[in-house]
Amino acid sequence: MAIESINPATGERIKLFEAYTNNEVEKIINSVNDEFHIWKNYSFQQRSKLMENAAKILRSNSKEYAETMTLEMGKPIKQSYAEVEKCAWVCEYYAENAEAILQKEFIKTDASESYVQFDPIGIVLAVMPWNFPFWQVFRFAAPNLMAGNVCLLKHASNVPMCALAIEEIFSKAGFPKNSFKTLLINSNQVNNVIENKNVKAITLTGSEFAGSKVAEFSGKMLKKTVMELGGSDPFIILKDADLELAAKNAVTARLINNGQSCIAAKRFIVEKEIAEKFTNLFIENINKIKIGDPLLEETELGPIAREDLLFEIETQVNNSVEKGAKILFGGKRKNIPGNFFEPTILANVKKGMPAFDEEIFGPVAPIIIAENEEDAVNIANDTVYGLGASLWTTNMENAKIIATKINSGSVFINGIVKSDPRLPFGGIKNSGYGRELSHYGIKEFVNIKTVWVK
Repeated sequence: MAIESINPATGERIKLFEAYTNNEVEKIINSVNDEFHIWKNYSFQQRSKLMENAAKILRSNSKEYAETMTLEMGKPIKQSYAEVEKCAWVCEYYAENAEAILQKEFIKTDASESYVQFDPIGIVLAVMPWNFPFWQVFRFAAPNLMAGNVCLLKHASNVPMCALAIEEIFSKAGFPKNSFKTLLINSNQVNNVIENKNVKAITLTGSEFAGSKVAEFSGKMLKKTVMELGGSDPFIILKDADLELAAKNAVTARLINNGQSCIAAKRFIVEKEIAEKFTNLFIENINKIKIGDPLLEETELGPIAREDLLFEIETQVNNSVEKGAKILFGGKRKNIPGNFFEPTILANVKKGMPAFDEEIFGPVAPIIIAENEEDAVNIANDTVYGLGASLWTTNMENAKIIATKINSGSVFINGIVKSDPRLPFGGIKNSGYGRELSHYGIKEFVNIKTVWVK
């Protein structure tokens, strides 16, 4: 089955690719495994130099890579440039810190000497999504390559040009040819890759459905997985918050990446006393957003990545309205070419509506009224997800107490949820398990080996 690259802003096909056959995939896996036995013996200094090269290549070709992202999945070009820069940052972070993070840990026991060392395990397969087509890949590849592992990428089928560009970056940086390889394959071929004895671990970023299927099959093969899945992140505004600041950031938190981010704010939980004022400010700010061609510098909201996803958003909004939600702003697809959906604010959102219960992967902001602070926390936790949360208040000591009550992988106080190479990233509940980034992320796929000497 062919793999297509389609411009979501126009609906036009950019390029068609033939999927690799299973025989071709097996040959690639064997070559990557052979490379592992060489790559694992590279020193940290050697790996670090190559990773720094990758960062330089990203920056020196940022226009090319940013345009490729925007053409394939529709993010505004300014955000594509920012994504390229962030990828360079994660390369530099692990180039600088991997050796220190993975140094032996000496522990005093009854032995003459005892320590823990961190050994690479081999091939790590990444099943990656289209929404951050460079960043999601680099945040897996940089730590794993620095740890001495080798990488296979099965990217989303609508961003094949991004997948091949990333492989080329590592090649240009001087990494051994088979230390990082892209597999242009369809989803029904993934289990064959997981089943291969040379593939040792799997990381997936994507939907609950995809994650559960890959985790289930990987479990049968007794192979470790890390899952970063969906989110329905709460954006909690307490009555003592700076409402103008919160409303301005609410727009960014909801519309970043055209609303297609796992950690985008997806439920706006507002204390009753200030709900009307916040809502008015929210509408005022969202009304200023410039929608259009994502290749233009002034564009702030581009198209939804695929037509089927646009239809899903439309269905979720319509079903919520049928159950009593009220459209305050937007609410429908735009009557222009491409997969555009209006920035949308919904009021009167209650449990039992898709806007409350489900993840809406697009520019739709449900406003949920909380009676008080305790009710706001309860609403925030009333979800199957647990990726991130954003809390807005001027009482910092109370905010830290509230943060301990929120069930999520991260809580950002007076800031929007974001990932940072220095901090662990991941979720709980249906948002997945395991962590990426920081020292926690690089240790997910190593053999944590005890050595005891008498």
